[in-house]
Amino acid sequence: MKRSEIKRRPLASTVLDTLEPEDKEYRELDGNGLYFRVKPDGNKSWQLRYKKPDGKWSWIGLGSYSTVKGAQARKKAAELNDDAANGKNPIVSKQIRKAKEIAVANNTFEPLAREWFNGKMSKWEQKTGARIIGALELHVFPVFGKRLYAEILPMEWMIFFRDMQSKGIIEQTKRVRAACKSIYSLAVVTGRATYNPIEGLHEHLETKSAENYAHVPVGELPPLLNAIRSYPSIDARIGLTLLSILACRPSELREATWSEFDLDKAIWTIPGERMKKRREHLVPLPKQAIVLLKELHRFNGAYPLLFVGRVSTKPRSDMFFNMALRRLGYEGRQTPHGFRHVASTALNEQGFNADHIEAQLSHVKDGVAGVYNKAKYLEQRREMMQWYADYLDRIAGNNVVVFSRVAG
Repeated sequence: MKRSEIKRRPLASTVLDTLEPEDKEYRELDGNGLYFRVKPDGNKSWQLRYKKPDGKWSWIGLGSYSTVKGAQARKKAAELNDDAANGKNPIVSKQIRKAKEIAVANNTFEPLAREWFNGKMSKWEQKTGARIIGALELHVFPVFGKRLYAEILPMEWMIFFRDMQSKGIIEQTKRVRAACKSIYSLAVVTGRATYNPIEGLHEHLETKSAENYAHVPVGELPPLLNAIRSYPSIDARIGLTLLSILACRPSELREATWSEFDLDKAIWTIPGERMKKRREHLVPLPKQAIVLLKELHRFNGAYPLLFVGRVSTKPRSDMFFNMALRRLGYEGRQTPHGFRHVASTALNEQGFNADHIEAQLSHVKDGVAGVYNKAKYLEQRREMMQWYADYLDRIAGNNVVVFSRVAG
C-alpha cells in the first residue's frame, strides 16, 4: 500500500508488510518517537528519534523489520525513551541490553549442547554423531533449547524423560539422557554450572527394562513363530524370523548392509562401529537364515541396506520390529530384543556350553579377562545355532514344545 493510505497509528502489521517503497527513502511515524523507515530498494527498518542530554535530536536504529516486528520495536523504543527521560544515553543502554541478550543466548541449552557435540564428534563415527545430534534436535531442543540451562530443574528433566519413555523409545531415552548428562558435565567443569541436574535421575526413572526385553515363555513360542511366519510384510516377517534364529541385537540386524554377509561361507561379519562393545563380531548363519536372506535380497537387494527406510540411505526406524509384534498382538509380551533371552534360555536348558552361548550373544567382559577373539568358538557356535534353527522349525511345525537336543 502507499503511505498516503495510512489511516491510523501505531501502524498495523498489514500496513508494515505492504508499505511500498518510493524513489526516495522515507519514514512513517509509528508513535512515541518510533519511526518506520522504508528505502527505495524495499528494505524496511525501525528508528527511534530521541533527544540527547545536550538537547539535540538524534536517531538510533532498532533493527530490520525482517527480524524486529512491531510489538518488539515498540518495547525497545519504550525502554530507550525511559532511559533518555532518566538522563541515560540510549545508545549506551542499547549496547548494554544487546550484550545481555547475547550472554543470555549463550547460556541457553542448545548452544551449550552444540559446543559439547563439536568437541566430541571427532571421536565418533559419522553415523553415531548424526544419530546423537539428530536425537537432540528432535526431542530436546524444541523443549529446552532456548532455556537457560542453569535454570532447568531436575524435576523438569525427569518429566521430560518420562514423557519420552511413554512413547516406547526406551533405548533412545537412555541415549538422550546420557548425552544431556555429559553436556551438563561440560558446563560444570568449565565453571558455567554448579551442579548437574541429570545426575542420579536414572534412579528415579522407570527404565522399563523388563518390558523392553519382554519375551514369551517357551510354551508360547510355537504360536508366536507361526504368527511371525504368516505376517504379510515381507521385510518385517523375514526380519523377525532372523531375530528369532540368530539371537542378535535388533539394531545390529536393522542397520545391517548386504556387504556384511558372505552367504557362501555362511557368515555375517558385524563391524565394530555397530556393536555395543565396538568390537567386530562374527555370526554363523544357519541354513534357514541363508534361505531368508536370499528371499530378502530378491525383495530389496538393489539397496545397500537389508531393511530400507523411506529414505534409501537410512534403515528402518527403531520401532519397525516393535510395531510388527504389536500388530501381531504381542505388545508387552515379546520384544525384538527378547528373542535373545528366548535363545539363551533354550540353549542353556539344553546344556550347551555357557561360553559358546555368551560368545554368540557377544557378551564380553571388559579388561584382561575379556580379551576378545571374534572367531572364538565359531565352529561350536555354528553347530549350536544350526541346532537352534532346526529346533524352532520343529516346534513351529509341531506346534508343541519338546526340548530334544540331537546328539553329536
